[in-house]
Order: sequence, then structure tokens, then C-alpha cells
Amino acid sequence: MKFSVLLSPLERISRFGDEGRQDNGKIGTYGHLLLFRDRVLAKGYWKKVLDEIKQERRAPPTTFDRKQLAKVKQERVRWETKTLKPWTRVSPEQKEEFRNLSNIPVKRVYTPEDVSHLNQSEEIGLPGEYPYVRGVYPTMYRGRPWTMRMFSGFGTPEDTNKRLHYLLEHGETGLSIAFDMPTLYGYDPDSQRAEGEVGRCGVSVGSLKDMEIILEGIPLEKVSTSMTINAPASVLTAMYVGVAERQGLNRRSFEGQFKRTFSRSTSLRRSGLSHLRRISESSVT
Repeated sequence: MKFSVLLSPLERISRFGDEGRQDNGKIGTYGHLLLFRDRVLAKGYWKKVLDEIKQERRAPPTTFDRKQLAKVKQERVRWETKTLKPWTRVSPEQKEEFRNLSNIPVKRVYTPEDVSHLNQSEEIGLPGEYPYVRGVYPTMYRGRPWTMRMFSGFGTPEDTNKRLHYLLEHGETGLSIAFDMPTLYGYDPDSQRAEGEVGRCGVSVGSLKDMEIILEGIPLEKVSTSMTINAPASVLTAMYVGVAERQGLNRRSFEGQFKRTFSRSTSLRRSGLSHLRRISESSVT
């Protein structure tokens, strides 16, 4: 029996017999079993094939097989030689090396070779489980779309409350509250150092009452809230929890996230550094 192409052990067994017979490797009838016993198992060649199958099934599972990795490498080298090289000769890349924002070199193409060293269970895992590489939720966006938030907050708590209600009425599915600079640095609105900054680039919060006004009429059990805060993160988080409890909510029934990202305030708002300089100058004097 001759084969024109390289076949796996199972494929070799499925093609045994007449060329027109196709059973996809399934020997289902008693007659076939007898034929298989008398004409296949009696042959040393087919016994060897069966032994190969048994060995493959008994082998410990691995993320990537060495033979498969060798094929992947061979295919990559072929692509670099026959496809990439002629293309870049006519249309060269913009620069010799590309790096991401973390200054890590970015390769031209990635294959299983680049992750063959990883431990699948410990370093990749499954969705909704540590280390959360494949998503923080088991079903991710199959369960619900991503949360849409607009970074919003300005003026007085009453102004911001109206804005948040408007956004929710027009399709926003989560809140992202912006605070003014005095709030972010932990100053009261009537502090001398807060002069000229109250309510300018976010809402002013100086007491629990202010937080109550901001969140008045908003169903916190249905809307998640994001707050980007600096030093007073623990204080504003406690205010948020306090408002939720006053609404009669259990701590497990609402959700949100609070970030202490000083770099965001200084690099994106473009006002943090000048504010710090003014604070340091007034402290010196």
C-alpha cells in the first residue's frame, strides 16, 4: 500500500482497504473488526502504527510540541526569506527598530516560539482567574458590553449632579468623576491655597454633604463609578461608601474603582506641576 502524502497513524488506519472506503478512522462493525484483526494487526507495520498512537496518547500534555515548534520556526524563516525580504527591498520600514511606550522592542512578527517558555496554567491561566491575562471576567464582553464613561465634573456639586444625570440619560453606563485641584490635594475650598482653583477643572468636594449632592438620585447599585484621586483617595472612598450606605445599599451591592494616579493629574491636566510650585513657594515664605 502506497501513500502519496505523509499521513498520521490514524489517517493511515482509516485508509486501509479499498481506496473508495471512507470511515474516518472508525471501524464500527464486527466484520470490520475481524478484518482489522486478521489483515492489519497480523502485520508488523500496522502493529508499529498502533504502538505509535498509544505512545502519543500516553505522552504528558504540553502547550507546544517540539516538532510543531520546529515547523513554526521553519515556516517563519521561509516567510522572512521569500516574502519579507523582497517586500522590504521595495518598501522599507520606517525605522530599524520599533519600541512601545515602555521602551520594549517590538518584533516584526510573533509566533508560538515567543511564548513556548511560558507555563500555561501559572502565567496565562483562564478568564476570570489569576493572573487575569485573558480577562478579569469569565465571559468578558460576551456577557455585557464594556463600560462607557465620560470624565466629568465641574463647578459645584449641584452642577456635577446635573451633568451626571444628563450623561446617564444619554447612554452612559458608568461614571467617572473629575475633582478640582484643591480636592485632589486635600485642601478645603475655603483654604487660602485653593484660591482661584475651586471648581475649575473638576467638582469641589469639601465634605460628605458635597458627595451626597453629587450622587443624589443616581442608582449606585446599577452604575459603577471610577474616581481618579491622589492623596485623599481613602477619604473620598469612605465618602462614597457612606453615601451608598445612606441609600440603603449593602457594601457588596455596588462597585467602582479608585485610583491614586498623581502622574495623570500632573501630565494630562497640565496644572499639577504649577500648583505644586505655588504650594512649595507659599510653604517657604
